[in-house]
Amino acid sequence: MNLRIGSRGSQLALWQANHIAALLRGEGHTVEIEIIKTTGDRLQEVTFAQVGSKGMFTKEIEEALAESRIDLAVHSLKDLPTELPDPFTLAATPPRVDPRDAFVSVNYGNLASLPQGAKVGTSSQRRRAQLKALRPDINAIEFRGNVDTRLRKLSEGQVDAILLASAGLERLGKTDWLRERLDPRDFCPAAGQGSLAIETRKNDAATLDAVSFLDHEPTRFAVTAERAALAALGGGCQVPIGIHCRAGIAIAGSVEGPVDEIFAVVASPETGDAVNVHHCAPRNGDAAALGQMVAKMLIDAGAGPLLEAATGVTE
Repeated sequence: MNLRIGSRGSQLALWQANHIAALLRGEGHTVEIEIIKTTGDRLQEVTFAQVGSKGMFTKEIEEALAESRIDLAVHSLKDLPTELPDPFTLAATPPRVDPRDAFVSVNYGNLASLPQGAKVGTSSQRRRAQLKALRPDINAIEFRGNVDTRLRKLSEGQVDAILLASAGLERLGKTDWLRERLDPRDFCPAAGQGSLAIETRKNDAATLDAVSFLDHEPTRFAVTAERAALAALGGGCQVPIGIHCRAGIAIAGSVEGPVDEIFAVVASPETGDAVNVHHCAPRNGDAAALGQMVAKMLIDAGAGPLLEAATGVTE
């Protein structure tokens, strides 16, 4: 079968598209990659908050998918809105790689060692908020651009450190200055971080069948829980919400058999005020229910005013 993949043109996006293309070719398919420029790519000098994050990295790719100019799209799952437009479906979630945020610096070994008043570059409201909660003395600097651009700005001394996804650095082989991988208990990743998303048309049975082997059940469970929580909280990829699920793990001294562990945080980028929850329970197979439960736990713990301040919507 001939398959056409739609992808953004960044170095990381093309790595991801070529990775999936190689797996599909291994199954006997012929594969082409079409580069599509998205709103988020065109507006590199504008902050995410000014652009409005919903669909900023997916809209134009989905238009190509709807028009059958491509057969599937490869996204970073954390860029994909929790609710897909009706013609589309999340066809596969390949095995996840390291979901943690990375502390990257030329001169400092970890977040704790940064001097008072240090500058840290990030474009993420979630990272900015958790940074403020952990180190209120640090100055978060708006940092956009691809991985190479951010690393160059770091090397030029524009900031003392940057925060990036470990997964992207690993995929690109850019880990030389990766000094610390931040524990989800202390610094919760974005929903879907470290995961890829294969998006197709719902009615395209041939493509759905062709990509089905890419779906990884533990990853699917974890990201379904995370995205269900995010949807229940009304959050997009730039609302300061962190959610991370570890599915089917065994924890010494806990309940017998596999358990699902989920961490979540809502925090304010302005004040650093944060509400954190952690839940661990025996595996019951209902990922969406797990995500909805942790969203309720956040609201019950007082996250509503923080969400309202971030989104303008009362939970």
